[in-house]
Parts: sequence; C-alpha cells; structure tokens
Amino acid sequence: MSEAPPVAPDAVRAERRRERRLRWIVRLGVPVVRLLGWTWRIRVINGEASVARMRRERRPIVFALWHGDMLALLYQHRREGVSVLISEHRDGELIARVADSLGFRTVRGSTTRGASRALVGLARELRDGHDIAVTPDGPRGPARSFAPGALIAAQRARAPVIAVGMAAKRAWRLSSWDRFVIPKPFSRVCIAYSDPVLLDAANPRAAAQETARFQQLLLEVERRANA
Repeated sequence: MSEAPPVAPDAVRAERRRERRLRWIVRLGVPVVRLLGWTWRIRVINGEASVARMRRERRPIVFALWHGDMLALLYQHRREGVSVLISEHRDGELIARVADSLGFRTVRGSTTRGASRALVGLARELRDGHDIAVTPDGPRGPARSFAPGALIAAQRARAPVIAVGMAAKRAWRLSSWDRFVIPKPFSRVCIAYSDPVLLDAANPRAAAQETARFQQLLLEVERRANA
C-alpha cells in the first residue's frame, strides 16, 4: 500500500495561521455582535402568532431567510438551540464558529453541493425536535433565489415553514454577492415572520416544485419588514 504524500511545511504553516486568524476573529467578533445587538431597537411582526404558537405546540420550525439578513437574525434567536445550515466553504467556517458561540447548533453542507448529506442532517434535527434555519439563496447565490433544500427537509419531517424578513433603517451593506446587512448601532431593526405553512407535497420532488411560491412568500414578508 502506497503512503500518502507528506504535507508541505508551507501548507501546514498557512493552515495554522488561518486557524489562529479564525480564532481571533471569533473572539473579537462575537462580543461585537452582542454589543451591536444590545443597541438595536428590534420590532417583531407576527412573532407571537407564528413562532411562539409553534413552540407552545412543540412543533419544530423550518425558518427560511435570505443569506444577507443573517446577522440580525442570529442575534435575535441566540441561545435558542436553533440548528443552522452552514456551508463547508472557508467563509462558512467563520459563520459556524460565530453561530456556535451564540448558542446555535450547526449542520454543515449546503442544499446545492453535497445536498443529500445536508438534507439528511436537517431532517434529523427536525425529527429530534430542533428548529432549523436555512438560507435558500446561500451559500453563493444568486441573491434572493430560492433553492428547494428547506422545502425538502420540511416535507420529510412534516414540519411547518416560516419565512423571515428583516429590515434595518440604518445599516452597512457589504459589497458581497448577498449585500450582507450589518445594522448600525441603535438602528431600528424590524423582523417579520410569515404564518406557518405546511407543504401539501407527497414526496421531495413535489416539495421542490413549490420553490416559486415560497420565494414569493419570503419576498412578501421582507416587504412587510420594510413597510
């Protein structure tokens, strides 16, 4: 049996530097997110009738949100044990560590690359009673397009989908593909939830055909947040 080729010392050093950099970003970034969030004036639309009702009924939820709106929603749902789908890309590693520090569970993968493994993980989290959060336009876009992964996971677990929209009156918007939103200190942040929607789909293929309807639902709840 042939031995694996040795790893080049330069590659090892580069990986160690990347790991140290990630640790420092998380150590500094998580307190900054908490401090920023503490200053935000958050208004919630339809949270009691939607999210709170599902939790009283002990029904795990599939939250669907745009990738660029993630930061404020990570803060809003911190320490709730929500399972977040995060890509295995290097950018995803940073988000995964921040989410973990804020009390989230993580499922690694995406609904495009390695979708089968990610969907199995999401369905397992739902069956174990955990809410999940999926960005249907992630991890690489196009922005505000709706991939079917969240709907397939919901169909498999018979879980309701709640679309989540976010708007900030004053915010920084990064030049990334998703125009990632960072609400400024003391900004007014509005988070709107749709009513819970159960898919009337007999199988995953039928669930995947519902993407246009749920894309419109997410765009509508985003308009409510911006109103």
